[in-house]
Amino acid sequence: MSVEVKSDLYKAAGVDIDLATELLTQVKRKFAQTRRPEMLAPVGGFGGLFQIDLSRYKEPVMVSSIDGVGTKLMIAMMMEKYDTVGHDIVNHCIDDIAVQGAEPVYFMDYIGIGKLRSPLYEEVLTGIADACKAANVAVLGGETAEMPGMYGNDFDLVGVITGIVEKSKMITGEKIRPGHVAIGFGSNGLHTNGFSLARKILFSQCSYNVRTYLDELGETVGEALLKPHTSYYPAIREAQERGLALDGIAHITGGGLYDNVPRILPEDVTAVFKTDVLPIPPIFKVLVEKGHVDPIEAYRVFNMGVGMVWFVPANAADEAVEIGRSKGFTTGIIGEIIPGHRDVRIR
Repeated sequence: MSVEVKSDLYKAAGVDIDLATELLTQVKRKFAQTRRPEMLAPVGGFGGLFQIDLSRYKEPVMVSSIDGVGTKLMIAMMMEKYDTVGHDIVNHCIDDIAVQGAEPVYFMDYIGIGKLRSPLYEEVLTGIADACKAANVAVLGGETAEMPGMYGNDFDLVGVITGIVEKSKMITGEKIRPGHVAIGFGSNGLHTNGFSLARKILFSQCSYNVRTYLDELGETVGEALLKPHTSYYPAIREAQERGLALDGIAHITGGGLYDNVPRILPEDVTAVFKTDVLPIPPIFKVLVEKGHVDPIEAYRVFNMGVGMVWFVPANAADEAVEIGRSKGFTTGIIGEIIPGHRDVRIR
């Protein structure tokens, strides 16, 4: 009886433990589909267990990253569609560690929410599970924190991913030299960055809403904004298996080409990019034109159609492009490396 009374009091205070357990039970089957042989226990323990297969490595290096979906979650709430943000958080995290050559092996999530509700909870976790299954990434565990008074009607979504790479096969960018070329991989939209500016332009300045259909987009504003972040790992894995001279990779997130590419460049080189090789998704043209965004700022806030950049020697460029296209990506030679000062120029 005492347990029942306490549960009722907690529920009256805004936290429903029973609902959390019930909803989690509904998605555990999805989590089970992400299981890898290295997992030593199912989801639900105090800690996730993952045993490294040391027969595969001589000097294994663990690579970890943590990130969130940001204010794209607000678009999901406006659309009342939550599965795509699960793909967003997984794919963003995968790309962040894949650029260093790591194979993503397990993922953990955090959901902070004011009031746990269905179908939001199941849709988010189903999206996470589906994205992890597609990439052979184990869902090792997670945390859901129901905090009335903290989040109100909002929620936050954070992901943590871990991968492994052989030390001798790490991709660091240190081999990038003048004469290398830049291979661009097309994006399908904003991915997970630039939504604060996008919301200001579209909803405040233009007075659109997520149901507004724009001929320029060929779809509604909400549909264009919610397109899930692309995972480029299949192309990276193929390049590694072929032994391509993949000397540097930049994931183009917040900061765009201007801020992300220098993170991997040696001190004495400059990356020069062209903007007329890969198609620019219509959503960016709408944002730049209707928001009167300066081109330099646009290429710092948004990815502007380039979700990832590979740097390879010139003699490997054609194979790099072919690998990207064989995996279904829009790919092209979008720039080159010249002597310089660890910066970016966009023509």
